Amino acid sequence: MIKFLDIQGINNSFEPEITQALLRVFKSGWYLLGDEVKTFEKAYGDFIGNRHCIGVANGLDALRLIFKAYIELGFMKEGDEIIVPANTYIASMLAITDNRLKPVLVEPDINTYNIDPKLIAEKITERTRGIMIVHLYGQNAMHPEIQHLVEKYDLKLVEDNAQAQGCYFGKKRTGSIGHAAGHSFYPGKNLGALGDAGAVTTDNDQLAELIRALGNYGSRKKYVNEYQGLNSRLDEMHAAVLKVKLKRLDEDNQRRREIAEFYCDHIKNEKIILPIHQPPSAIRSSSSHIWHLFVVRSRERDKLQKRLTEHGVQTLIHYPIPPHKQLAYSDWNAISLPITEKIHSEVISLPISPILTKDELYKITETVNAFK
Repeated sequence: MIKFLDIQGINNSFEPEITQALLRVFKSGWYLLGDEVKTFEKAYGDFIGNRHCIGVANGLDALRLIFKAYIELGFMKEGDEIIVPANTYIASMLAITDNRLKPVLVEPDINTYNIDPKLIAEKITERTRGIMIVHLYGQNAMHPEIQHLVEKYDLKLVEDNAQAQGCYFGKKRTGSIGHAAGHSFYPGKNLGALGDAGAVTTDNDQLAELIRALGNYGSRKKYVNEYQGLNSRLDEMHAAVLKVKLKRLDEDNQRRREIAEFYCDHIKNEKIILPIHQPPSAIRSSSSHIWHLFVVRSRERDKLQKRLTEHGVQTLIHYPIPPHKQLAYSDWNAISLPITEKIHSEVISLPISPILTKDELYKITETVNAFK
């Protein structure tokens, strides 16, 4: 079986550095709020291009804390509206509703699967306080029209950069484009820890200081609690592992581009809709996509997945049910978002990782091409 993502194999490719890092932390006797976290925060902040990086427990908390901080600072209040792509993982919505803000769903561009910039303006009201963009599947979602709207209406631009560590918009990396960004280091991400982990990046000194306090029980000084905060901190073990992996992230992302190019060159099946990014020959030279996922579409998605499984190729569906059709948001269930619903009913993700072999790639593409 060709695994969808061989996390064990990926981690083994960093040996013995990961084992050495883990032993260093274990022997230090210091497991929270220590030098490993501080040095990773500095390294990752420099990598993204922000002055501040705050390690947190996971990617959802990163986004939750950004909105919580904006509420504490008086930029937002309960009931204010945040524009968000309808086509995304539910965590994007949860971060907004957890803070009693109101998500305003905007359909995606069918060609990119990211929020359609042309549809945002009509959703802006006097209650709109921010726009969240999600760099879905690893592709940049930022657009000049979004920047224009942010400036025109004095909105906060929050990036969900959970799937796009290392991606660029122009000369800036995603995660440094907006006022603040949430990052996930879930094990399956391009930069993955050994469990849940995340970070916030920003250039705003006041916001950074407040987010750090909010993630530490609302405390800047031990046993002195200024805010009703959370317990959301990156631990030393994860930080040590992430430091090892960060050094190779650009190289690994480039390998993903090469695999995406291979797929686009070799998949020839009229039943399969490939990602519309640019000519396949230009994929490996483009910095605007780091191919966290390689997502294709088929009207016979379930049959395709069954065939691939039968031929030893593991696939996943990102994501089978759109957020507005989830029981968690039952008030939205009657909403019709046809583009989002079409995407969620047709997408299937093929294996992609820096350690896939050429033989495995040929087997995957041949199996896809044989699907009738």
